[in-house]
Amino acid sequence: MSDNTAERTVTTHVVGDGADAITYDVHGDLRGASADRPPLFLFAAPMDATGLQLLAERFADRPVITYDPRGAGRNPVGTSDITAQQHAEDLHRVVAAVDIGPVDAFGSSGGAVNLLALLASHPDDVRRAVVHEPPLAEGLPDADIVLAVIADLKRTYAQEGDGPAMAKFISLVMFDGPLPADYLDRPAPDPAMFGMPADDDGTRTNPLFRNMPALIDYRVDVDRLRALGDRVVIAAGVESRDEMAARGARAVAAAIGRPVTDFPSHHGGFTSQPGFAGDPDGFAERLRDVLA
Repeated sequence: MSDNTAERTVTTHVVGDGADAITYDVHGDLRGASADRPPLFLFAAPMDATGLQLLAERFADRPVITYDPRGAGRNPVGTSDITAQQHAEDLHRVVAAVDIGPVDAFGSSGGAVNLLALLASHPDDVRRAVVHEPPLAEGLPDADIVLAVIADLKRTYAQEGDGPAMAKFISLVMFDGPLPADYLDRPAPDPAMFGMPADDDGTRTNPLFRNMPALIDYRVDVDRLRALGDRVVIAAGVESRDEMAARGARAVAAAIGRPVTDFPSHHGGFTSQPGFAGDPDGFAERLRDVLA
């Protein structure tokens, strides 16, 4: 654990109500922010605030904001699809509620897509944005195949439930390289391979699948992002190889004319799980350097 790690007060807040209620946390004292060290907003999707805890702990030098995306964590559940634009408006509402000026923002995975949408609609909310491995189909040579696979995932979720759909999702995100034309002709993976039940419990509230296909098929506002220049950092993990999210990062970077910034570890390198160890210390150091 690094010297920058510290225990500090975390306060929980809610913005909005009913189905639009969004829960967020403030780590530390917002009065400790400054123009060159604004609050740092850390988020992913559908991962909730708990997944950003290790990273938040490593930024004791400034206040940190984490939140639960729509449909996830402590927020109301639902079954309808969620768009990147909805997520962007939720992020904007959190920044407005904090009411301390532009923030630095780190968005990973689906959160990276939502950060791109926030930058397009509310660029003044963010001083500097680190967009980490957005799993976008746009710009990929196999984009049509990716979107067909996502459509198959949605059908599987609707017809068979969480386990079979999650098995297909994990196989997709672990695939190294462009998807071959016959990808969907391959046998469906067994949920038991990933420790998941094949039985359908009847629920359809998993936020991962509610975010599809919108977050995969989001179309980047190239002109607006280009106008932000080096305020936008596109990042990918050095261990992510040619997995879809890393390829998405490279495609966005090429579209807006920015380099790809290497980050330690893999897609979830800011956290650490049994059998999937990341590098939270190294990740935090890299993020700190990029935001300086």
